[in-house]
Amino acid sequence: MNSKQQLVRLNDGQFIPALGFGTYKPIEVPKSKSVEAANLAIGIGYRHIDTAYAYQIEEEIGQAIQSKINAGVIKREDMFITTKLWCTCFRPELVRPGLEKSLKKLQLEYVDLYLMHYPVPMKSGDNDFPEDEQGKLLLDTVDFCATWEALEKCKDAGLVKSIGVSNFNHRQLERILNKPGLKYKPVCNQVECHLYLNQSKLLEYCKSKDIVLVAYGALGTQRYKEWVDQNSPVLLNDPVLCDVAKKNKRSPALIALRYLVQRGVIPLAQSFKENEMKENLQVFEFQLSPEDMKTLDGMNKNFRYLPANFLADHPEYPFSEEY
Repeated sequence: MNSKQQLVRLNDGQFIPALGFGTYKPIEVPKSKSVEAANLAIGIGYRHIDTAYAYQIEEEIGQAIQSKINAGVIKREDMFITTKLWCTCFRPELVRPGLEKSLKKLQLEYVDLYLMHYPVPMKSGDNDFPEDEQGKLLLDTVDFCATWEALEKCKDAGLVKSIGVSNFNHRQLERILNKPGLKYKPVCNQVECHLYLNQSKLLEYCKSKDIVLVAYGALGTQRYKEWVDQNSPVLLNDPVLCDVAKKNKRSPALIALRYLVQRGVIPLAQSFKENEMKENLQVFEFQLSPEDMKTLDGMNKNFRYLPANFLADHPEYPFSEEY
């Protein structure tokens, strides 16, 4: 693993780099940009790459990893690769085939971390967003604890090193942790987390259970039109954040990332620009004072850029809970 990056120990003994590179790609960005961005990120020194089946970008990420391995820049074991099981594959018999599909696209024999993308099952089939005639999402009734058991089997089979969840609230995590016959605890919960949604209660809960919180939307998201309300506040323009940035002679983005790192959160930083990617890696080169941390704590509004409203009708919709 790259010496520039700090590592965090997971509850199963594996180590994860304390900063990740996010790869979500909106419709308007061509896939070639994703290959280019992943190639740049690995070349610059990112060793933790986060992707998902639902991003429809695994093939491109696989190409970038292979090209860097073939060029002798990295070895497979230098990299920490995360992907996610989509909600249409939550029936236990569909979990391993879903993972194998991802591995084939990524051109990998194993992934370092495999997550359940949301706690909400959708109807299985060929469509990633299955809808009825009225355009309403077709949801399913699988118990995610049964899905979890299938994930445990994938770990035992050596197809994944670690298993975790994403977008779970604390009650849903509790259900997995209290499941009879639990073999492996989730190593992490990947959720939206940033200065406007600092997740302090969920973070405290996860720490008490030795579960790492991984943050997506760490810089206030990329504000993609298909998912984010364009009238929502622009996090990196916040005057409080900009003041702390000026005081520390760092960019607002770096302060936003450092705030998370200093609280023990692993942020995923996403960018298609080389200068931003390089700058984000400087997050380990400085510290924020307790006063600055307190000031930044005060920015929290419990504001969610990505409320996943498309899942709101399901009883397992995770964001109705306070945390």
